[in-house]
Amino acid sequence: MTGSGSMQHGSMEQQARTAYAAALARLEASGLGPEHVTRVTENVTVAGLAEYPDAAGVRADVLGPDAGVSTVVVEGLIDSDAPLAVELHTDGPGDDGVLHLPTVVPVDEHGDLVAPGDFVAQYRYCLERAGDLLERAGLTLGHAVTTYDYSTPDTRAVYRKTHHVRKELLGHNDGTVYPGAGGILMSRLHVPGQLVAIDVTASRHPLELVNPGWSRYDTLTYAPGVKAGRTLFMSGFAALDMETQAALHEGDLGAQAEATYGAILHLLAHAGLGPEHLVHTVEYCVASAAADFKEVLEVRERLLGPGAPAPSAALCDCLLRPEFLLEVFPTALYPADHEGQG
Repeated sequence: MTGSGSMQHGSMEQQARTAYAAALARLEASGLGPEHVTRVTENVTVAGLAEYPDAAGVRADVLGPDAGVSTVVVEGLIDSDAPLAVELHTDGPGDDGVLHLPTVVPVDEHGDLVAPGDFVAQYRYCLERAGDLLERAGLTLGHAVTTYDYSTPDTRAVYRKTHHVRKELLGHNDGTVYPGAGGILMSRLHVPGQLVAIDVTASRHPLELVNPGWSRYDTLTYAPGVKAGRTLFMSGFAALDMETQAALHEGDLGAQAEATYGAILHLLAHAGLGPEHLVHTVEYCVASAAADFKEVLEVRERLLGPGAPAPSAALCDCLLRPEFLLEVFPTALYPADHEGQG
């Protein structure tokens, strides 16, 4: 269950209080309250970063000082000028054994930026820090089911150098199953000089690779899908030809949405699932294509059906492939009586 909210006017503190009130009202309509919230996602815009500490203060007032939060810096929100959007998550049927870490940033215990100017070193620090947090919960990076990273456009040229870091630190489990992954680029991140932030989700369940035969993943350090318990965690999808690895439909957001959701549906079908089993999707649209975002809405409704869960959506500066205009992070839930293998 997810409750969400945002507001377009007033100070950051006012907007945060209104956004939290709206998100809690959605939960209360389902008979849930703040005591049921297990994690928080806050999308804060680049323009709102300077006042973001005020939002953190509101969160502490509403949920207490220990609420786990994923803080995603975004270029903007879809169809809103608000600097902040809030999602409150409660545990559902697929959350048994799942641990969502707070967003990991390359800032040390003294508040100092780690390895200024060195993207790969900052990336390593974030993964190692995530590993430390997982160990406190009795897990390791080998239990990671997704790693979604957020970086800046300047890192494109060196992004591939993270491969050896991921190969060293991830996939240490039975079957050498790497987590799903996604990469989104923003014009800046939480603090000046920061080049990356990473959201890591892990599961206590055994991990199973879910791959419909896409050979491109044979040499990569991430998987198209990972089954853990009843949940199918997936990598970010964009308009990519899975055989040739060519970007598809350059400049056409609607056609890219068709290809992106088509690939997601293909993976779901391989797993014995359909669009009705999706429980959450996060859409990142390049800001320069925001005027055409209604085309994504039309494609999503046509391919997923009117009963599909409402997505989280935000604007990014760009994506790792400059031709891409859209990337989607999907999650699905197997039926309670499912006994098949991914």
